[in-house]
Amino acid sequence: MKLLTSLRGLPEEVLGAVLVLGNFDGVHRGHRAMIDEAGRIARRLGKPLALMTFEPHPRKLFRPDDPPFRLTQPPLKRRRLEEAGIEWLIELEFDWDFASQKPDEFIDHCLVKGVQPSHIVVGYDFRFAQLRSGTPVALREAGYDVTIFERFEDDEGRVVSCTDIRQALQEAEIERANELLGWQWEMVGEIVRGDQRGRTLGYPTANVPLGDVIHPAYGVYAAWVCVEDGEYGSKPEDELRWHPSATNIGIRPMFEIPVGQVESFIFDFNQDIYGKTLRIRPVRRLRGEAKFDNIDQLIDQMGRDTAQARELLGA
Repeated sequence: MKLLTSLRGLPEEVLGAVLVLGNFDGVHRGHRAMIDEAGRIARRLGKPLALMTFEPHPRKLFRPDDPPFRLTQPPLKRRRLEEAGIEWLIELEFDWDFASQKPDEFIDHCLVKGVQPSHIVVGYDFRFAQLRSGTPVALREAGYDVTIFERFEDDEGRVVSCTDIRQALQEAEIERANELLGWQWEMVGEIVRGDQRGRTLGYPTANVPLGDVIHPAYGVYAAWVCVEDGEYGSKPEDELRWHPSATNIGIRPMFEIPVGQVESFIFDFNQDIYGKTLRIRPVRRLRGEAKFDNIDQLIDQMGRDTAQARELLGA
């Protein structure tokens, strides 16, 4: 997949592509079904398959004080889109100038003078331009062939949406979230140096700030983690090694750290990994966060957490 971050000087190869429009946070089963439909159209027309999305997520611009909500950070989102079959990813900066465009200005800038798509595919709830006033009808009125992908339902007749996935994660329903996504949800971040408290307790951890990614229900999880030497996705998936862990997600009420973070105690692991990338896939929450009366109680509980996580993960 080729990544473009501007509409200036677009390569000839992308002009006339079948273009999918939207944000695609999560790249969930509904998104994948829509991309699959766009891929069929692209093959029928003999055109490349492109997707135009926006960074940061518009909600970050319009509601900056909201709690973290993203399901996929940009590197993970890009990987999921590539795996879905996107050939050209056009990732445009979403700032106030871009958000202030009127529908006809968006069409002129992004489509007429931009990708010049042969066909456009959007979701049923797709809106664009100033005050979300642009609709798929406006795209058709501008002369484009537009496929509107209707809402996607799972096998039980439930609509698959980012809202439902976020709710599942915030209720520690990891399995349910993964079912809706169609893949194992994960968090990604750079391993930073913490306060070394876990090491003094006999449970050294790899620490990653939660940042803009949605905070799942706080607590201790059995989780699989992977350490990458470079940036996320720098190695093929089949070359990665996943390690079992007991992972705390939260603010550690015993010590009251100010910002939520992930702290993974990786079993049978002893390497210097500061500055490397950690990928964390929670499997099941073992318990919620708790504040203990003393350090001995905490250490005893950590021992039980570790044993339970090992049993659950078969480690």
